[in-house]
Amino acid sequence: MAILLPKMIFARYLMASVCALACDFLVFLGMSRAGVWPMGAAAMGYCAGLLLHWLLSVRFVFLRGGDASPAQCAGFALSALVGLAVTTLLVGGFTALGLPPATARALAVPVSFLAVYAIRRYGVFARA
Repeated sequence: MAILLPKMIFARYLMASVCALACDFLVFLGMSRAGVWPMGAAAMGYCAGLLLHWLLSVRFVFLRGGDASPAQCAGFALSALVGLAVTTLLVGGFTALGLPPATARALAVPVSFLAVYAIRRYGVFARA
């Protein structure tokens, strides 16, 4: 059981991330089509996805219906800032190299995902 629990957490986190990413991309694409600067659209999409991810993380992934402590809320927010920075910097860099914004955003996903998962799993919700 001790071997399966971390895998189930990762699977639940992956599902929550897919939902959040869908929200993120919908906002990102809508903002991009509205003419918003790619880094701004990436930041707005990330923030929308972040809100959904918080709700899913607390209710489904780590705490499974429990209440988050103030320290966990702060840690989640700080990890989100790391993810937001990674995302916007990569989107900015890739679009500066000539990649389309959606492609740049797609390339930023795995880097941001793994960095933020590690922070949340082994830091923010380590005792959950």
